[in-house]
Amino acid sequence: MEFNTATYGGASLAVERNRVLRNTYFLLALSMLPTAAGALLGIALQFHMSAGFGLLLFFGVAFGSFYLIEKTKETAAGVFILLGFTGFMGLWLSQILQVALRFSNGPEMIGMAAIGTAAIFFSLAAVATVTKKDFSFMGKFLFIGMVIVILASIANIFFAIPAASLAISVVVLGIFSAYILYDVSRIVNGGETNYISATLQLYLDVYNVFVSLLNILMMLTGRRD
Repeated sequence: MEFNTATYGGASLAVERNRVLRNTYFLLALSMLPTAAGALLGIALQFHMSAGFGLLLFFGVAFGSFYLIEKTKETAAGVFILLGFTGFMGLWLSQILQVALRFSNGPEMIGMAAIGTAAIFFSLAAVATVTKKDFSFMGKFLFIGMVIVILASIANIFFAIPAASLAISVVVLGIFSAYILYDVSRIVNGGETNYISATLQLYLDVYNVFVSLLNILMMLTGRRD
């Protein structure tokens, strides 16, 4: 009997990629628990940070967490650091949730943003998984767009122009929706082989899609009566 090593190697590679994708989805789902806990805690404590110090704190915790996750991504410690980071992100999220809850239709808008985020994620993840198309060509353009929108967002913290806030939220929604396609495609095609790193990337995509959707809904449909 002839043993085809090329076929066997291809099958093993496919199994490994499916394992990474499965573990990523599981850890992503798990990361929503500390996020929800952090958000509820922040709402209960009425957590709020000033623009200047809050921005420094956020970037300090975020980049410190990214560094530690990267250093420990091959160990169980990486999972716990990731979950700790998502708890912090939930606490940070509570600030915009508190703003939304001041509207009479706040709970409805939060629910709509969550449903919309889930719909975007599952639709784009399915496209990347089923087609197996390589979307790596999008990486450079998405990164440049992300840097520009971060700078615009920081500037608008101080200028607080409503039209600019809406435009930034729309652009963020588009960029991070495309990042979902890009990041799932990297897992499917073997560009990302560590499920902890993959989870961090997808978590940030989902988080930003949700926040931008909620911002758009508040600006367009928020009712204060």
